[in-house]
Amino acid sequence: MHRWIIDHFGSLEAVESQTIVKVTNRVTMESGLFNPLRASRPVEARLSGELLQAIEQSAGDPFCNPLDGTPEDVFGRIRGRFSITASNIAKYDAFHGLVIFDRHNPLEITEERVRDYLETGYRWAQEALRADPEARYYFFMWNALWKSGASIIHGHAQVACTRDMHYARVEALRRAALSYRHEHGADYFSDLILVHRALGLALDHHGAVVLANLTPTREKELLIVASGLGDPLPGAIYRALDALIHRMGVSSFNLAIYLPPLDETPEDWSGFPHLVRIVDRGDPMSRTNDVGAMELFASPVITSDPFQVIEALRERFTA
Repeated sequence: MHRWIIDHFGSLEAVESQTIVKVTNRVTMESGLFNPLRASRPVEARLSGELLQAIEQSAGDPFCNPLDGTPEDVFGRIRGRFSITASNIAKYDAFHGLVIFDRHNPLEITEERVRDYLETGYRWAQEALRADPEARYYFFMWNALWKSGASIIHGHAQVACTRDMHYARVEALRRAALSYRHEHGADYFSDLILVHRALGLALDHHGAVVLANLTPTREKELLIVASGLGDPLPGAIYRALDALIHRMGVSSFNLAIYLPPLDETPEDWSGFPHLVRIVDRGDPMSRTNDVGAMELFASPVITSDPFQVIEALRERFTA
């Protein structure tokens, strides 16, 4: 295998002695297994012509003409400047909708469009709450291209409002943060930022903080912590996505927003911020899956180095 190893990793010595780093968040029990050897493999930071052609050839799907190609919710549609809502046919909750973008290519992103998507989604959630005052737990999710799980290529996000309790991952984080406050008398999210800041893995954007996550769910995970869905969050999301796409070659991603309930609840949500999570899902044109048994049942195995991720972001956020 010597020739193959040299071609792929540069030298035999690089493979003969490897350093594995395991990082565990003892509050949330999220973890990551890092190998610098895997992170050193070159990545071409551009969108391939084959991918762009596949996106163009898919034009004409139902989301390209949402008024005829999609159903509306019981309260109708919400219209934004660059988006319109629809009801999801195959629902995972009673209130499960779509924010359909006016651009077919989901990687054509601007700051004003990101702001509109967030605003349109939030207005949809307010209407869902009016229709059902118990559906107060709002979730925003954006899957870009099929590698991320999107069944339709046309740019869109998903929105959902659920009852009784927030979705399990969000509720688990709330409980972990609450336990941390009771045990240590400190705010978990503030301390999470301090840890990343001490390591040089945090960037500030007009009040929002962007972190290259030390315990990423998948590749290049970014956390964005803000106090609300308004400014500066849309600008931080746009700059993060722009850096991922145009500086790190990301072409398929998942983005989710954890946020407190829309209305009063019996649970303690004090100090819980608006938290954005973004991960790279790999090359859509590759048949290799980025999730295996380790990710499902043990711990994520990560090829990207958070320190390289933050450096790729730094120029975009300081420009």
